[in-house]
Amino acid sequence: MGFDAVELPLESAGDLTVPAVRASLDATGLQPHVVGAMAPGRDLVVAAPGAVATTQDYLRRCVDLAAGIGAPAVCGPFYAATGRVWRMTSTEREATYQEWREHLAPVVEHAAQAGVRIGIEPLNRYETSLVNTVEQALTGLGGLLGPACGLALDTYHLGIEERSSADAVLRAGEHLVHVQVCGNDRGAPGDDQTDWPGILAALDEVGYTGALCIESFTAENAAIATAASIWRPLAPTQDDLAADGLAFLRSLTT
Repeated sequence: MGFDAVELPLESAGDLTVPAVRASLDATGLQPHVVGAMAPGRDLVVAAPGAVATTQDYLRRCVDLAAGIGAPAVCGPFYAATGRVWRMTSTEREATYQEWREHLAPVVEHAAQAGVRIGIEPLNRYETSLVNTVEQALTGLGGLLGPACGLALDTYHLGIEERSSADAVLRAGEHLVHVQVCGNDRGAPGDDQTDWPGILAALDEVGYTGALCIESFTAENAAIATAASIWRPLAPTQDDLAADGLAFLRSLTT
């Protein structure tokens, strides 16, 4: 289809093995990027010690996969289970961010030793109440930000939570690790309400040279459809979505 890169989600440790993935990458020439899935029970904050420990172990397995296949980063909403929301006062939020940093730090250290970077993804308000914006991510991560920890941005979530997606990219700046793209309806990028020229200009300004990975979903997969609230087809076929999105991105970047 003409893609340069592929995003590989490790939903459960062991789903993907290094030898099998490396063989496929060698055969296709695709550049790998690894993303994690914060399924129910995966939490680094306001959770039992056992849940935190198993979440840390899962994230380390994601890092190990990335290191084994040559992916530069592991990205995702690595703070609480996707869909978990609760109200917090400003004091409670500050305390939760402190807890987050403490529990994420061992994973960041593991990533640093493996030569992999952790990319934290802010999600929209319906999927989390902890990290919705770039500003919150920067504040919450604090001193963890650096060579082994940064931000992963998704244009879908930016379009809901940020006043300007381009300005959000600029705020992320040197901490930007990975970028996911899709239309504002979570379909193919292009012919939608997103300010694509502004986002691409901002990416150029901060010196981002990584992949633009199209992240969309199908209503035909029950687990994914429920998790991402995909209740209707977003394109005639998934191949159409991929091909149309790729053609649009090529038109912007060539």
